Amino acid sequence: MNYPVWDAAVGYGALMALVSVVHVFLAHFAIGGGLYLVVEEHRARRRGDIARLEFLERMTRFFVLATVVGGALTGVGIWFVIGLISPAATELLIHHFVWGWAIEWTFFVVEILAALLYYYGWRRLAPRAHLTLGWIYFVAAWLSLAVINGILTFMLTPGAWLETGDFWDGILNPGYLPSLALRTGIAVLLAGLLATLVASRSPAGDGKRRLARDNALWALAGLAVAAPSYLAYLRTIPPALLEKAHARMPWVVLWLERLPLLAAATAVAVVLFGWLPGRRLRPLLALVPVALGFALLGAFEFLRESIRKPWIVTGAMYGNSVEPGDLAGSRADGVLAHVAYRDGDEGRDVFLRACRSCHTLDGYKGLAPLLAGTDPAYIAGALRGLDRMRGNMPPFPGDEREIELLAAWLGERVDRRPIAAIHGLRGAALGAAAYDLRCGRCHVPGGWQDVLPTFEGLDAAGIAEFLDTAGDIAAEMPPYTGDETERAALAAHIALLANGGAS
Repeated sequence: MNYPVWDAAVGYGALMALVSVVHVFLAHFAIGGGLYLVVEEHRARRRGDIARLEFLERMTRFFVLATVVGGALTGVGIWFVIGLISPAATELLIHHFVWGWAIEWTFFVVEILAALLYYYGWRRLAPRAHLTLGWIYFVAAWLSLAVINGILTFMLTPGAWLETGDFWDGILNPGYLPSLALRTGIAVLLAGLLATLVASRSPAGDGKRRLARDNALWALAGLAVAAPSYLAYLRTIPPALLEKAHARMPWVVLWLERLPLLAAATAVAVVLFGWLPGRRLRPLLALVPVALGFALLGAFEFLRESIRKPWIVTGAMYGNSVEPGDLAGSRADGVLAHVAYRDGDEGRDVFLRACRSCHTLDGYKGLAPLLAGTDPAYIAGALRGLDRMRGNMPPFPGDEREIELLAAWLGERVDRRPIAAIHGLRGAALGAAAYDLRCGRCHVPGGWQDVLPTFEGLDAAGIAEFLDTAGDIAAEMPPYTGDETERAALAAHIALLANGGAS
């Protein structure tokens, strides 16, 4: 925590998604596109297909602008963003994999030089020399992926590295091989999709039809590699993470299991909007499978990040940048004892170090809207039980004084009116909203930490009496602090759920 914090207006998660998904899309195209160009050039030269060579030269211009310019800029952006979001995790990855990064950057330099020479060599180099440059580019690009893939998969499946700390155990972790095959398949898929987009601007004719169908085959071949690799990759996710995700983030697991349906939709779009139009292929048609391919890759990256919660590096560092071995000390000494850069407002300092990596105050995953209708007493109780909530949050890393400091700081910034006044609710709607606010973040009816069977047979009056003692049951359970109208509505709602009512 010995880093200054830049409290940007945008949520860090949204900023990371915006930069990283674009970069990952371009980076995968850089690999698949390189293979596409050199293989298709070899075929075109062997057949003496001048029209195809002219298309590949145009494709190379698009390829270089997208990957060398766009990819490089967004790559720098990723380093900037991860340093902003979690400098401690960035330090961990650099420290343990410094030689991996150095090797990857070496491949990257070779890749950039080869791409530029390949582009400028279309009309200046002999065919053999030009093809050699193309193969040099592709091999360097794929080897760059092979290194980066090890570091990316390490964050979710560190495997034996947690015990050994060995470089090779970290790189060649359980998720390495299926992820490498998956990303290679996605790279080939994107090459076919974006080549189809470029081909859509070609003059109509038989050449365009053959080009569109060849590109569709590239995309379908990529999907054929990616689909089984994805299923193999799922089997490498630590069972404990999957178990927690099933209990606390079932929507994440649902999307993980249904991602193949998005892949199938992409395949259908390739056929309908790439293969079948043939000579009638137009840019708007070609954009449909491109958009689905972008969504497919983006969904995978988002879900890969989500399933890892509450960790940045599974078993090694929590999302708030605290290492498990340091948690006891942080709770004993307090977060602020380990913060070198403060702004003088201790409540805000605790918020920045304990919460800000995932939450804003009133924007992305905003805490003020989430806590509207509560007060510092409730907030303090919730902070004590963070790791019991849905969403797989890490434990609060500070001491009791800091819990009270943060609760008071947040309490000054939330709407503390009763939720009936805030949302204009009453009756059953008020009871359901009160349950979501005060109970549902830890107790899911029929799911995670379901306590409804405890209230079976009790009427609303009995449950209302129980609410008065809620804060005495466990340290991590907030006291009930709502008004009488909300209390009656909440008790009636719990009684309805516990005694067979609709949830």
